Amino acid sequence: MPESTSPKPALTQAVRLARKTQSLDILYEIATSLSQPGSLEHLLEDFLDTFIELVDARAASVRLATGDGHTRLIASRGLAPEVVERDRLMPLGRCPCGWAAAEGGLRLQSGTAPCAALIGRPMLERDCTQFVVVPVQYQDHILGVYNLFLDRPLAAMGEDIHDLLLSVGRHLGLAIEKSRLEGEARRLAIMEERSLIGNELHDSLAQSLIGMRMQLKMLSESLARKDFGAAQYEANGLRRAMTQASADLRDLLTNFRLRIDDAGLVQTVANLVERFGRETGIAVFFQNECRALELTPAQEIQVFYIIQEALINIRKHSSARNVRIMLNNEGDLYTVLIEDDGLGMASPDEPMPAEHAGLAIMRERAERLPGQIVIESEPGEGTRIVLIFNAPPAAAPAVAAGR
Repeated sequence: MPESTSPKPALTQAVRLARKTQSLDILYEIATSLSQPGSLEHLLEDFLDTFIELVDARAASVRLATGDGHTRLIASRGLAPEVVERDRLMPLGRCPCGWAAAEGGLRLQSGTAPCAALIGRPMLERDCTQFVVVPVQYQDHILGVYNLFLDRPLAAMGEDIHDLLLSVGRHLGLAIEKSRLEGEARRLAIMEERSLIGNELHDSLAQSLIGMRMQLKMLSESLARKDFGAAQYEANGLRRAMTQASADLRDLLTNFRLRIDDAGLVQTVANLVERFGRETGIAVFFQNECRALELTPAQEIQVFYIIQEALINIRKHSSARNVRIMLNNEGDLYTVLIEDDGLGMASPDEPMPAEHAGLAIMRERAERLPGQIVIESEPGEGTRIVLIFNAPPAAAPAVAAGR
């Protein structure tokens, strides 16, 4: 009787194909979680949540090299707060995390007893089977490591798991480096913006002082003539000028202190709107219709200050009861709408002198984007301001760049 052909090779091939497919799925999920906008803290939290679920880990963490011979724990999931605090900073040469951060290479350790000895308490209530350390790498530079606390040996996950984990480390390194570069660009843009605001502060104070100096001269002349009626008139005008100058100075100093929140433009505008409504009693409705903002830090700053300047004008001149702000985009074309139900203007192109400076500032900022502002208004019908501009092309997806 002829021997039957064994199906084992075909089954093995099917298992390998299934594992490769699973690896690609995991890599895609990780790349997607790392390409989302937001702060580095939120990015790492989302990464750990996604990865723990995909590889069925009990806990996970990310450590970055500090540059002074240590690694610092910057994100974790599944670890008790006491463990996180004790494990916050660790010398490079004392554990697998430090060795991997200094020399590279994937490190495996049975359980976490050596780690517990270093921090003086157990890492987990019930120890894991295997502790995995994977370098986080950008190009040839090791930025740190990420850790997995597994209840089954890594080898049980397939022959491609080592390559998969190292690839995830490269994706994570790319995302961290991108966040760092964006932070540096935002800081440079803020420094430039502070310089511009400083110039505005100087010009505003100079104009106010010139006006008050002239009024003071007229007051002195009236007193010299003993024209007390004219003197009282000039004194009242000087008092009003000083009050207005103090208000303008307060606004400029507030602008000087404000910055784009690390979470990005949307959260910063939301904070601005909340404060504006609280201070003025005006109902403000903020809608973000953008699925994802792909703006440079410099563009975020200009958009934020245009919205802020519009709100300053509304508070000073409109007597509005309701304000609506909306962010929207279609691809690279962005629209910012700011409208109120206030007094409006006879002609947006020829506003009152007090309104002119604010509108001029908004137009100047729109030109820096570059973009344009359209203003629609009629007396008693409120004012509608529309900012339109294009964002630069979005960067290549992280999954493509990390391959």
